[in-house]
Amino acid sequence: MKLYYTPGASSLATHIALREAGLAFDMEKVDLREKKTESGKDFYQVSAKGAVPVLQLDNGQVLTEGAAVLQYVADQAPGRKLAPEPGNMQRYRLMEWLNLIATELHKNYTPFFNPAMPDPCKEIFRGNLNRYYDVVESQLSQTAFLLGDTFSVADAYLFTVTRYADFVGLDLAKWPSLQAFQARVNLRPAVLEALKAERL
Repeated sequence: MKLYYTPGASSLATHIALREAGLAFDMEKVDLREKKTESGKDFYQVSAKGAVPVLQLDNGQVLTEGAAVLQYVADQAPGRKLAPEPGNMQRYRLMEWLNLIATELHKNYTPFFNPAMPDPCKEIFRGNLNRYYDVVESQLSQTAFLLGDTFSVADAYLFTVTRYADFVGLDLAKWPSLQAFQARVNLRPAVLEALKAERL
């Protein structure tokens, strides 16, 4: 498999998941501004969406969209328990968290990286982030990870997206359980390996 990634972008979650799963994979860095891969390939030729993560499978197929890619990776190493088994109610809980992170956290960070976005508009998105981090905090005040005591691909995604808080000046102090979660995940060997590989 090959992961197309941009350092520190949402593809970091897939990178972490691949290492947590113990799977063999190659990596190719992508310049998202230029839409070029490190080898000089037009990234749109890899994926028409022009966004990371992109996971190229050994059979040549390409899988996109973080939530889908993360579940695929987890299912390649069921013994690592990065996702509950399909059909299990906990699997739907995983999907619930992945969708919340994608639509209510990840997408509400996006406007902060747009220099054309007016500050008053950014405050609307900051309010959205606050609201949904309250939901996350409520869960993490009861359990070590989003699904309980076991690290899952949803935790990799939450960790990755929450790292953006520093870049946009969002103070996490009001969510102590979230802060503790970030610190705990940051110490996982696979996470440290991924951060080092991306020079973060």
